[in-house]
Amino acid sequence: HVQLVESGGGSVRAGGSLRLSCVASGFTFSSYYAMGWFRQAPGKEREAVAVTNPRGLGYYGDSVKGRFTISRDIAENTLYLQMNSLVPEDTAMYYCAAHQTSVGGTWSLDPTWYDIWGQGTQVTVS
Repeated sequence: HVQLVESGGGSVRAGGSLRLSCVASGFTFSSYYAMGWFRQAPGKEREAVAVTNPRGLGYYGDSVKGRFTISRDIAENTLYLQMNSLVPEDTAMYYCAAHQTSVGGTWSLDPTWYDIWGQGTQVTVS
């Protein structure tokens, strides 16, 4: 059973930090999985926060560049999102997603490209 489980969300004051985790089960991080963090605020479309291609290179949405860092621990089958200098506009439900590709370096910031999703973890910045 393929599953992604996020954790680490919570409430934080502006300027604070949080680290989100996403544990994968039922499949193994490999050179053929792109992984990503996405977020969705009430009344808004789901948007890309940060993604990592199968080779581990990170790509970021413009609003989080320089503040957020995506990383992965292949041995632990876990994806992370370190979020620093949080602002109220970062308030949203954060989702982890994955997509198995046939080419090692493929990635996308389009959430519709990803087909494995977690249940989400809420981040609230005040």
